Amino acid sequence: MEHLHDDSCGCGHHHEHEKECECGHEHHHKHEKECECGHEHHHKHEKECECGHEHHHKHGEECACSHEHRHAHGEGHVHNQRPYEGDESIKHVFILENLGCANCAAKMERKISELPGVQDAVITYSTKQLWLYARDGAEMLPQIQDICSSIESGVRVVPRDMIASTVKKDKETQQMKEKEEKSGQRREIAGILAGAALFAVGIVLENMGFREQAVLPAFIIAYLILGGKVVLEAVRNIGKGQIFDENFLMSLATIGAFVIREYPEAVGVMLFYRVGEFFEDLAVRKSRGQIMDAVDMRPEVVNLVQEEEIRIIGAEEAKIGDVLLVRPGDRIPLDGVVVEGESRIDTSPITGEPVPVKAETGDKVLSGCVNTSGQLKIRVEKPLSESMVTRILNSVENAAASKPQMERFITKFARVYTPVVIVLALGTAVLPSLVTGNWNYWIYTALSFLVMSCPCALVLSVPLSFFSGIGAGSKKGILFKGGVALEALNHVKAVVMDKTGTITKGNFVLQKIVSAGRMTEEELLKICASCEQNSTHPIGIGITAAAKEKGLELESPAELEEIAGHGIRAEILGSEVLCGNRKLMEKYKVSLKEYKNDAYGAEVLVAIDGKYAGYLLISDTIKEDAKSAVQRLNRQGIFSVMLTGDAQGSAQAVASEVGIDEVHAKLLPQDKLTELQKIRAEKGEVMFVGDGINDAPVLAGADVGAAMGSGADAAIEAADVVFMTSGMEAIPQSIAIAKYSCRISRQNVVVALAVKVLVMILGLCGFASMWAAVFADSGVAMICVLNSVRVLYKK
Repeated sequence: MEHLHDDSCGCGHHHEHEKECECGHEHHHKHEKECECGHEHHHKHEKECECGHEHHHKHGEECACSHEHRHAHGEGHVHNQRPYEGDESIKHVFILENLGCANCAAKMERKISELPGVQDAVITYSTKQLWLYARDGAEMLPQIQDICSSIESGVRVVPRDMIASTVKKDKETQQMKEKEEKSGQRREIAGILAGAALFAVGIVLENMGFREQAVLPAFIIAYLILGGKVVLEAVRNIGKGQIFDENFLMSLATIGAFVIREYPEAVGVMLFYRVGEFFEDLAVRKSRGQIMDAVDMRPEVVNLVQEEEIRIIGAEEAKIGDVLLVRPGDRIPLDGVVVEGESRIDTSPITGEPVPVKAETGDKVLSGCVNTSGQLKIRVEKPLSESMVTRILNSVENAAASKPQMERFITKFARVYTPVVIVLALGTAVLPSLVTGNWNYWIYTALSFLVMSCPCALVLSVPLSFFSGIGAGSKKGILFKGGVALEALNHVKAVVMDKTGTITKGNFVLQKIVSAGRMTEEELLKICASCEQNSTHPIGIGITAAAKEKGLELESPAELEEIAGHGIRAEILGSEVLCGNRKLMEKYKVSLKEYKNDAYGAEVLVAIDGKYAGYLLISDTIKEDAKSAVQRLNRQGIFSVMLTGDAQGSAQAVASEVGIDEVHAKLLPQDKLTELQKIRAEKGEVMFVGDGINDAPVLAGADVGAAMGSGADAAIEAADVVFMTSGMEAIPQSIAIAKYSCRISRQNVVVALAVKVLVMILGLCGFASMWAAVFADSGVAMICVLNSVRVLYKK
């Protein structure tokens, strides 16, 4: 329980309550049973609910469902969580190896979702992952493989766990796979170059005036080299019922060009298509690799210390209690505690904090951070599966699988776009030809439409831009829990913040000692700390810590009495000491004529033998970056609000110093939610930032909930965004990343559609060829991929 020493507090003192109390203030305690205090709690319902899962809802509400919940205490919340997602027993993750077509991935997702027994299926092209929600998901692997192979041959569906174990335990297999990929790339380049050479020969012969019989073989051979694989794939897919895929459309367009004797166009378009596909695939793999390299910091091996020897073992083999050696320049492999050595740790890969921090014996260190100077030995506290590096990777993968509205819209739009363009191509081929009689011209124009009818550029560009935003956030210690969070942040009009732990550090520090003249400041501190030395409240701890820093020896009170709603009365060295708030002084008729205080903080008044002796001012330290962060929010046009349970004067002092626009003080947890809803009604979409257990309902009720990484697990679980740095600067940073990601995704959609429509119009007017159509397909897709990766490097 958190109190300040002023008239707003009626319980009497500033100590934590481990039991129930009736003081009417905000509590931070865990209830294993029901309580009757009437306040809102976050606890596990061990009796009310028999489902066995954790719930986040108001105290007293029962539910009979079977899964984890984040009940929204307001409208418009962004959580995109499926109702069964809390049940890990039905979630299966597969890797789709050799997946190379974003539109094909969307088709696979739809087909797999329609399988009997499947509650949902999500394919994330950016990570090549399939998330399957089904009771018998493992048994469905053959069916899933058949579906994926029928849509894009060569795709291999493998359980993620199997890949992880294979990669870690069999490096030779991994190296062989990499060699095969490089060999495949070399064959691809060789085929493109050979086809291009024959195409050039055909063009030269045609320009030299050779007859068709001499020129045609060069074009046919070039076409078979460049397009044979595409045509064969199209034939295979037709046999599987997949007609209007990219291979079929390209085959139909180029073979049609051969039929109307446009041989250079047919071969040239296939050449351009293959080159475009090659570079598009290269760009996607590079961008995916860059993003995953930024977030996947899991070690393959660790240096295990055994007596005097160092043994290299797989990271997944390290157990809790093992001692690992971390040399200068190495990443901390697993979460642990330093048992030997001293160094400075670069935490920027995890928290985004640029300044290295000191680490010595007894300090906890997080995996993923970099040891910059001295050699360390750390004792493993968490295995690889639970360490920070794995948690961050899982968070990014989870985020990538949570699709924003724009991505869902584009996926649906793509299903309509292709048939519409094909119908338009058919109409273009037939109707004008019937009128003009120029069949060759209009069929050629229609064929160029077919080339543009593949929606890959659209389907690929949107998720990749959001995935880049998620990766950019993780580099700065900001974990977005999905594209939906980025999308919602883009529309935020107001940021509502809790005070303690968000704007302030939550560490109550002695700021000032004011003596009335009867004793020195050190004597006043010593007498007050002697009364507070057994306190567990941050204010009491702050006073005691200040006394210890000064090396003061504390006295043990002969008597000590806590007076509810007032403070402490103690007997120390034969004197009666009063230590508490104004009410305590008034109760014992202590004159306060000499007392004056207009500073921010909680004051602890002290009286000796009935005479006022002075006071100690304790306040929570404001974060160094709080003021600059709020200023940046103002520049972004974001309205800032602070909600707190503190007294109005203290809250206003903090808000004034930081520059916050609006303050609401003396609030209970349920009052915060009410105020947030009022702010939303007035300002629009709201982001709430907090870190306490009592903040969980407000986090869930906001349009976007953000939690400080140093906060309570309940708050982090309920949030859409987690700030690992616990710094205020992360708030405007997250909004900036969200706005930039959404802007890039819109740019991609506009560019892709605009180029396709422009080429169609130019084609109808006779100014565009099939070459332009290929650029409108593969070329634009590559441009969109490269544009998306810009998010990752935005300063």
